[in-house]
Amino acid sequence: MIWFHLIVVLAFIVIGARLGSIGIGLAGAAGVLVLTATGVATSTEDIPWEVIGIIMSVICTVAAMEVAGAMDHLVHLTEILLRRHPRQIVVLAPLVTFLMSLMCGTGHTAYSVIPVIVDVSKEHGIRPSRPLSIAVVASQIGVAASPISAAMVALVVALEPLNVGYLQCLAVVIPTTLIGILVGTLVAARQGKELKEDPVYQERLAAGLVKPSAAGDSSYKAAPAAVPALVIFLIALVLAVAYATVTSKELGLVTDPPMGSTAAIMTIMLTAAAVIGLVARKPPSDIAKQDTYRAGMTAAVCILGLAWLGNAFVNEYSDQIATALSGPLASHPWLAAVFFYFAAPLMFSHAATTAAFMPLMVNLSLPATALLASYPAVANYYLLPNYPTTVAAMEMDDTGSTRVGRNVFAHPFVMPGTVSIVVCIVLGFLLAPLVL
Repeated sequence: MIWFHLIVVLAFIVIGARLGSIGIGLAGAAGVLVLTATGVATSTEDIPWEVIGIIMSVICTVAAMEVAGAMDHLVHLTEILLRRHPRQIVVLAPLVTFLMSLMCGTGHTAYSVIPVIVDVSKEHGIRPSRPLSIAVVASQIGVAASPISAAMVALVVALEPLNVGYLQCLAVVIPTTLIGILVGTLVAARQGKELKEDPVYQERLAAGLVKPSAAGDSSYKAAPAAVPALVIFLIALVLAVAYATVTSKELGLVTDPPMGSTAAIMTIMLTAAAVIGLVARKPPSDIAKQDTYRAGMTAAVCILGLAWLGNAFVNEYSDQIATALSGPLASHPWLAAVFFYFAAPLMFSHAATTAAFMPLMVNLSLPATALLASYPAVANYYLLPNYPTTVAAMEMDDTGSTRVGRNVFAHPFVMPGTVSIVVCIVLGFLLAPLVL
């Protein structure tokens, strides 16, 4: 039955990908129903509740910042930076999206920056696909490195049996991903023809489909609560990381903490959202109306369905899977990175991929260094041009430079993204043994 149930799992993942949005999670739940109806035992223990809780908590805080105008202020600061240094946009744009994802734990923050990148690029005759490609990739890799992301929590939970702690994960993942992105910018900067030589751009320009550059909006004025909200969020972020640090087993400063680091992140973030709402003097109901909130809750449902589907299958056939994979993975642990690289576009979620498959790799007795080094591969959302931020970049680039070519893999995100992740993994294999 393992092959039949594997086909069921893959079929519902494909159905979910076709449906898109929240349909990914709904299809996953339907797949669980089919599995249980055909003999697979499952329970709510197969659901990564901690991961879902982190997503909901962090997204509430980010949405509260949106209500207070703090996200608009961040975008404004980004625009100032890019307009002052337009020739360095291919380097600066991904650094901005990486840092925003690192701070906020979600790649959805990139949506607000994409129009700025397109506008500044057009204004200075730079092919927008160059900064856009690596900026979108950086926003996803930044989620994997974020200290408050659901994916990082899933990684820490999975590696706990191997005595790998929260601080060790951050110490390896943050520097390797940052360097990986910087190397990826070198690839992105050389992709495609110059904008003025692109025939698609020339056709769109002649047809009047390319909007003129806005050249900055001097009328911007920060909302009264924008800066205070941003400060509150940064304090909450520092407190969450500080609590996880002092209660970590690596330092041993607090041997009997009142709550785990995951619970601390949730409560601190939710409290920050409440304080931001009070400072902004906005009704809490406004939080649920934000695009970021809807995107985050959609992600939570997707993980609920997809991770449940994957965990139900893996737990049912763990012995058979271990027998089939243990040989190749034991002799070549780096194959775990290849596995994550191709699983991520199907799972449509860093956290779902990590929660579903990292425990499996742990059960296969793979070394902790290899698993930690391979982890950034879960950020591979650019391989297929169907992830929301990828689609948004293609739609918002009215020059037509960010486009899919003759086949589904012929688009500007593949090369800089793959190079970035390969560099992350190689550096991880070098750094992880020194940290663990």
